[in-house]
Amino acid sequence: MTRAARSPTGLVINHSIGWALLLGTGITLAGCETNSPAATDSSPPATVAQQSREGSRNGRQIFRFDTYGDEQFWTDTLGLNKIVEQAVDPITALSVGLKVDASVLPEGILKRVDLTSPATTVALLKLNSVVGIQATVDEQNHITRLGITCALCHSTVDNSVAPGIGRRLDGWPNGDLNVGAIVALSPAVTPAQKAVFLSWGPGKYDPRFNIDGLNTPLVIPPAYGLANVKNETYTAEGPISYWNAYVAVTQMHGHGNFVDPRLGISIIQQPDLVTSKLPALREYQHSLPVPSVAAGSFNAAMAERGKAIFNRSCASCHLGGNGTDNNSGILHAPSETGMDPGYAARTTSNAYRTTPLRGLVHHSPYFHDGSAATLADVVAHYNRVRNLGLNADQQRQLVEYLKTL
Repeated sequence: MTRAARSPTGLVINHSIGWALLLGTGITLAGCETNSPAATDSSPPATVAQQSREGSRNGRQIFRFDTYGDEQFWTDTLGLNKIVEQAVDPITALSVGLKVDASVLPEGILKRVDLTSPATTVALLKLNSVVGIQATVDEQNHITRLGITCALCHSTVDNSVAPGIGRRLDGWPNGDLNVGAIVALSPAVTPAQKAVFLSWGPGKYDPRFNIDGLNTPLVIPPAYGLANVKNETYTAEGPISYWNAYVAVTQMHGHGNFVDPRLGISIIQQPDLVTSKLPALREYQHSLPVPSVAAGSFNAAMAERGKAIFNRSCASCHLGGNGTDNNSGILHAPSETGMDPGYAARTTSNAYRTTPLRGLVHHSPYFHDGSAATLADVVAHYNRVRNLGLNADQQRQLVEYLKTL
């Protein structure tokens, strides 16, 4: 069974024709062979055990470089290849949150090129250095195909060379990425759709806009620290591979299968370029640790007192110190935690899970909608909504403890 649905631009696309897939195929860039997986692979799918053994290596390739064939959407429908080639210079690209992997750049190249020229962006794509974007560049330096990967939203860089340029940090949410502004560049987008996209801002994205036409954008979540997390969605509709498949097929427009009768979605496309890669992708995500906390970044004495407050006031939901009671199947009504109910109302659960607390200091703002700018705002919110009765000193101590997670 196939289904026609709106794309993120609201355009109607027939899934029986198929969308291109999110995580990449092998691409040769004008004689420079990238380290992406091969475009075609007729070998039988690996067993789960084999995928587990090689997950860290194969899953990383998928996470970073596999587009699942989504070039059909980003190139053929949105025409972003032409826009990038003609109008997106590196300064503009960095301003909308795109990142550059410095490890593949020739030494000193940034001092020798014009960062105000779109031709430089094409050269960076040809080097396969733009995180989360795969492009085919011909001998005349025209971008003939362009697609995106998981790393676009769920990787950043350490800024070790310059802001937006450095070593990859896989699993870190790209809080600078302005997905809406990027999609709004397309001439296929109507003024009304463009207004929605431009309303999201950096670090946010609505993963259901093309499904129901509503708009309650979410903060892009981290993809690290997932090994002990049962359901990796804000509303706990499914585990990690469920969400990977949903995003790959319905959002990134990869060529594959996603079926959920609860949402009225049944997308079956052949060949399925998504499903066989989900186990390895999950293994890689499971391997990504929570970032370490820098020494001196928190007050240790206050954090120790804050831990006692946390155990008394927060640990009934954040089980095990930083986990989630959702691993036991518990969900919370928006009114119970003072959350905006708008997004939950668009889902099958109509509720929110307790979000695991992982690397908090690295990915503000907080809550599913980013409504808490700081950890102090988080503590103040729950102190009020949950009647915790914490005084100002206790709230500061709790914040110091949260910085350690």
